Amino acid sequence: MENTEEHKEGTNRRNFLKLGLLSGVSAVAGLSIASNAAHEEATSGEKVRVLTPDGKMVEVDAESLNKYPDAHITPAESRKGIPNRKFVMVIDLAKCKNARKCVESCQKAHNLDYNEEFMKVQLIQDNEEGSPYWFPKPCFHCDEPPCVTVCPTGATFKRDDGIVLIDNDRCIGCKFCITSCPYSARQFNWGHKDKFDDKSQPYSPETSVPAAEGTVMKCDFCPDMLRQGKLPHCAQSCPMGVIYFGDKNEDIVTNGEETVRFSDLIKDRGGYRHLEHLGTKPNVYYLPAVDRQFPLERGFNVDEDIIERYKDVPYVQELKKKGEI
Repeated sequence: MENTEEHKEGTNRRNFLKLGLLSGVSAVAGLSIASNAAHEEATSGEKVRVLTPDGKMVEVDAESLNKYPDAHITPAESRKGIPNRKFVMVIDLAKCKNARKCVESCQKAHNLDYNEEFMKVQLIQDNEEGSPYWFPKPCFHCDEPPCVTVCPTGATFKRDDGIVLIDNDRCIGCKFCITSCPYSARQFNWGHKDKFDDKSQPYSPETSVPAAEGTVMKCDFCPDMLRQGKLPHCAQSCPMGVIYFGDKNEDIVTNGEETVRFSDLIKDRGGYRHLEHLGTKPNVYYLPAVDRQFPLERGFNVDEDIIERYKDVPYVQELKKKGEI
């Protein structure tokens, strides 16, 4: 009986946390969820309780949470951020098997080419005796971002919700931000691509599309998705639940399946920030690759040119000598 009660209490807590994240993001985004639901001709029948912008709790069809906001977020509006939020990402290295769905979904959403990656999956081996592990690496959206400091035009800016964006209407392509980023999170648009001819939608720094030749681009935490109460593309596409995302102010993060307290997750699992000693104060945290759920070798089921990226890792060099990859 005691185990049953504990399980029930745990389930209710997870449901409560998930509700809190959805309602909070929906409310502060300034979207009228109730209005969107009223205009739905066909509904799924599944109901979700959410907060409206004026603070009222309402019950709406779950599908209404998946609708894009009607208003286009202009470059000027994108600098304001989402009020009262502090977005944070947690990456569980024990779950990653280099499925690369996070990379592919991000590329599709941001109209990137095959070799353009906002999310990179590296293979890290800290020393020759240690075991290597897969390491997804987005932009870290630092609280002390050197890229913002060096930008001469204000093209790179940090919002109150913790997100660092680039306005390519202001970017002059000087590359100061690229050289100042210690995480190599940025890349340059060299041009000569069909995507620059796409004028079907107005530009917004919140979507990073359409791209502009001669400007810099990077991971943007998908703020357009956050305004809908949805997870970033990388988090919602990962089949292993590697990427948690949420609001540090509410102390809640979710990978879409599991919703937990951010502080508890970091404390209980020994969470850390990459290159902490640099003082950039990233808003991306990592959980160590302890008790990994998948053999490392599963991550080598990728194209040969991607495997070539890992050629300097001692473990990969040994595998190549044995003819195993």
